[in-house]
Amino acid sequence: MADVLIAITVLWGFVFIYAVMATMDFGAGFWSMVYINREQTKATNIANRYLSPTWEVTNTFIVALVVAVYSLFPAAANTLGTILLIPGSLILLLLAFRSAFLVFSNIATEYKKPLTYISGIAGIIIPGLLISVLPITHGEYVEYVNGVPNLNLAKLFTSPNEYAFVGFAIISSLFLSSLLLADYSKASREMEAYQVYLRDAMILGPISLIMAFLIMLTLRNEATWLYDKMMQDVHLLIISVAFFLLVGFGLYFSNPFQKGEKIKGMPRLSVIAVTIQYLIASYVYGKAHLPYIVYPEVTIQNSFTDPNSFRAVFITYIIGFAILFPGFVYFWSLFMNDKRYLRQKGVK
Repeated sequence: MADVLIAITVLWGFVFIYAVMATMDFGAGFWSMVYINREQTKATNIANRYLSPTWEVTNTFIVALVVAVYSLFPAAANTLGTILLIPGSLILLLLAFRSAFLVFSNIATEYKKPLTYISGIAGIIIPGLLISVLPITHGEYVEYVNGVPNLNLAKLFTSPNEYAFVGFAIISSLFLSSLLLADYSKASREMEAYQVYLRDAMILGPISLIMAFLIMLTLRNEATWLYDKMMQDVHLLIISVAFFLLVGFGLYFSNPFQKGEKIKGMPRLSVIAVTIQYLIASYVYGKAHLPYIVYPEVTIQNSFTDPNSFRAVFITYIIGFAILFPGFVYFWSLFMNDKRYLRQKGVK
């Protein structure tokens, strides 16, 4: 049992890391498109400067996630591969489109605007499709015919819970990315862009909280088993909301310890607080989802790999992360602290 819990924790860790990094990445691509005609704010320059070094790093985690599913829970991978054939294919197609046009927009400068529009629109659709995996695993839309699972698309796309999840994913992508871009703009001393992204975060923050409440309301009717188990940790959900209030504090108030001219907002505090908030909320959701991977047929126990194989894979993950993690930390510190990159001029 301990091996199974370690394995699902590793898998959920990949899900959380990719969810946070990817939503910021996809949202930044959308903001790059939105502000492409407002050159005076330099908001698009900031978004592109963020996208350039991070989108390739972000995509490595979705590879790690897929590999983790197939290596740790092969029986679940078989079921997920069947029911997610259509949404998964759409996700891969949009990821390919988005990545290709993102690269071409920096090479074929005469077509920069249309290519940016395509990559921006594709990028903001992807989080909605990705999060659709969660309501699918609740089991309401999976039908078994002669033991073979089938996804009822008609039932899925007429579900209020599905649209609550999709709306939450899109708004969260825009909210998280605007927060990070506000922080990045402030570090780059691009104050016009900073004011733009700070304003966007102020608008989108309350909307994201409303979408989270809509998820809970629709979940109560469509996946009672999950809602009831989440309510057992309602104190953690309240703590999560408290961290959201801390996010708001970071958006509306200036740093009392700041010397010199006071600048409204503490986006770094908001980024940290919102990450903790999402971590707590995802823990409550993940804990409530156990022991099911796809309710009610596929559990972590009946889909787990051979224990000896798990130990070999787990050791490989430890060695891999021991090598890669310092590199990621160093990359991020350079990205957020290298003054030559942060304050470069003339980047279009």
